[in-house]
Amino acid sequence: MTVEEKLNMLNDHRPPCLDALGAAVTGMDHEEKSATMTFTIPLDFCHSGNVVQGGFVAAMLDAAMSHAVFTNIEEVIALPTLELKISYLRASLAGSFSAKGKIIRAGKSIVFLEGELFDPQGELTATASSTAKVILPKK
Repeated sequence: MTVEEKLNMLNDHRPPCLDALGAAVTGMDHEEKSATMTFTIPLDFCHSGNVVQGGFVAAMLDAAMSHAVFTNIEEVIALPTLELKISYLRASLAGSFSAKGKIIRAGKSIVFLEGELFDPQGELTATASSTAKVILPKK
């Protein structure tokens, strides 16, 4: 499967919750073991004017990190998050975002991940680290 075909497949089968975040998988790098995504967050997901509620920031980072696994480890059918830590570095304002998720270490059933979220000016607004369980088909 080509990179373009893999990206199309991931976007065609993304969960509805990612549709609500205006999400799209836009890239993958096998050498870096990473995936990139874009998001468009409406004012409806904000508090204090146009500051994106922290749970939506966490969801964007979690999605990018998860897609690093889906694009780099074959046959993954599920990836439940076991632990998630978010660092909010600055206010994330309604609008467009890009996120990068990366595999730091992958074992047989556990992966360690990192993520970064950027605003349209390229400013880093939040970071994350995660531990997740890799679910493969039973053989």
